[in-house]
Amino acid sequence: MNPTAHSLQKYVGHRQKMIEEIIDRGIKDLRVIEAMSRVPRHLFVRDSFHHKAYGDHPLPIGESQTISQPYVVAAMSETLQLTGEERVLEIGTGSGYQTAILSELAAQVFTIERVKSLGRQAKQLLDGLGYTHINYKIFDGTYGWRELGPYDAMLISAAGPEVPQALVEQVKDGGRIIAPIGDDQGQELMLYTKRGKRLRPKRIGDCFFVPLIGKYGVAEGK
Repeated sequence: MNPTAHSLQKYVGHRQKMIEEIIDRGIKDLRVIEAMSRVPRHLFVRDSFHHKAYGDHPLPIGESQTISQPYVVAAMSETLQLTGEERVLEIGTGSGYQTAILSELAAQVFTIERVKSLGRQAKQLLDGLGYTHINYKIFDGTYGWRELGPYDAMLISAAGPEVPQALVEQVKDGGRIIAPIGDDQGQELMLYTKRGKRLRPKRIGDCFFVPLIGKYGVAEGK
């Protein structure tokens, strides 16, 4: 898919309103704000949801997965404090929207999606949008991507009881991990800073994500 100039320019007003809303909610990082103003969010959802793409709510993308609401994408991206030099591992490509934002903010993005159809669709769209420094893998994300690590930062876009140790080991000392922790009864968005073999936690706020399904995450169907 190669988006046309017309499709990229559609919903510019909606996108500007989205930016104003996330700023009103406390997003301050200008690099994050500029990244989100550049990425055409409506292209990452089904045609029937284009008119809803810039509202501050999640939307279904198929395969029981969702695209996170804009504020959550902005908050997770801002919390990682990316400067443009980092190598970032993303667990859960999903629609590819968060991947695009990370690609605007980091030197390289490595993204893993366990659902083949979603991973392929995201890659096709991101390739069409001209993103060239993203590395893709279809696999169980709870294993990470050890052979290309270690990483400066990690973003996990699905919730589990904790960050799998296999993933912790792939982050550099001093690196940061943003992840939702919990289950369908309640979740918290957490920032972890790696110090030696330990993680220093900081609570960011309440959230709700789909479960982190995989060998070191949540069993499918639970």
